[in-house]
Amino acid sequence: MNEVVLDASAILAVLFNERGAENLTAEILGAAVASTVNLAEVQTKLVKMGRSPADAWVDTFSLGTSAESYTSEHAKIAGDLITTTEKYGLSLGDRSCLALAIALKAPVYTTEQLWRNLKVGIPIHVIR
Repeated sequence: MNEVVLDASAILAVLFNERGAENLTAEILGAAVASTVNLAEVQTKLVKMGRSPADAWVDTFSLGTSAESYTSEHAKIAGDLITTTEKYGLSLGDRSCLALAIALKAPVYTTEQLWRNLKVGIPIHVIR
């Protein structure tokens, strides 16, 4: 399987064994990458929930997801996406995830229902 991109919400769904996590098979997780922006979102959520920063960082990578550094290309794509995503209220983190997927020409996995409406040139899989 080629690379797939995980949104922070998809990573958190697996970490917390939430509904939809079962849709992220071992094959998908084995090919998964995430933007460093989205990994920071996962880290932030875990720390806010009371985990120590060190433990949260270990948990953030416990799925084996590869980290993709946020580049100037990703920043440009994320900025450009505002024209097509602003009406849906996507955050910079959301657009950063999509930017990575667009740059890699890879499908993206998320729990965000609003993403079903997006037309950004890559397959979007909403897992619940």
